[in-house]
Order: sequence, then C-alpha cells, then structure tokens
Amino acid sequence: MDRKALWITQTGVLLALLIVVQAVTSGLGNTLVTGSLVNLILIVAVTTGGLASGLTIALLSPIFAFMFGIGPAFPQIVFCIAIGNAALMIIWHLLAGFNKRQNIVNFVMATIVGAVIKFGVLYLSVVQFVIPILLKMPAPKAAMVSGAFSFPQLITALIGGGLSILVVPVLSKALNRQRMS
Repeated sequence: MDRKALWITQTGVLLALLIVVQAVTSGLGNTLVTGSLVNLILIVAVTTGGLASGLTIALLSPIFAFMFGIGPAFPQIVFCIAIGNAALMIIWHLLAGFNKRQNIVNFVMATIVGAVIKFGVLYLSVVQFVIPILLKMPAPKAAMVSGAFSFPQLITALIGGGLSILVVPVLSKALNRQRMS
C-alpha cells in the first residue's frame, strides 16, 4: 500500500473510532471517560500518523460531535474545541510526534505541556470570551457550561496522555513504526 493510501486509511479508521467512542460514551454522561478517550485517540493519530493525521482528526472531531448531537450545543464552542485540539496536536508533534524519538520522558513532557496548553486555550476562548461576550449566557447557565471547559479539560488531556504511554508503543510496534526507547 502506498504512503498516501495508508495515511488516508489510518486517519479514516481513527476518525471513525473517535466518533464511535464519542457516541457510545456520551450516553454515560461522564466527560472524564469520553474526553480522556478522545484525547488518547488524538494523540495516537499524531504519534502514529503524523501532524496532518492528528490535525485532521482534531479539527473534524468536534464538528462531527456537534452534527451528531453528542458535543456542545453552540457552534462557537465547537470552533474553540477544534483550536484546543489542534494546540494539543501541535505540542505532541513537537515533543513526541511521529518520526520523533518516542520515549517515556518525551511522552510525559508532551502530556503535561499539551494538557496545560489545551486547557489554557479552552479556558480563555470558551470561559473568558465565548460564554460572556458572544453568547451572553445568564450566570447559572454560564457557570454550568464554563465548568465543562475548565479543569475537566486539563484532567482529560492528562489522562489521555497517560494512556498513550501504554497504547502508542503497542500500536507503533504493530504498525512497524518506531518503538519507545
């Protein structure tokens, strides 16, 4: 299989897996489970398929979640999630991505830095800008929506990164790619 066909196949499979995970776990009502698994899939994409694969899935994921009614109800927030996901992918690509030395130190650094950056992007864009300025939500509703885009985002990105330490080496080996050293 040529490289482009492999990239399309791998990215498509990971995107489909992400949509299924979102659909199945959203019914649990636990954003910790859904968010952690989504972040894991995003990290798998960027570490096994490269930045283009990670960004493709990162940007499409919140759009599909919105279209299927399993994501946020506001398109303005969908855009913010896409940007937060993209920031996570860029950090992972720079610190531990495909064709980089993938070891536990780089994965831990990417997990921590990526989680903090994604949290910062979502907090600033959603909690400090979209909710009060664009959506002008009343205080009780604003507090509820803001809660989902503050520390839970940090926690789910940390968990997703932690899980990637277990999953990526196995997948990389199965795909005959680099191994953790």
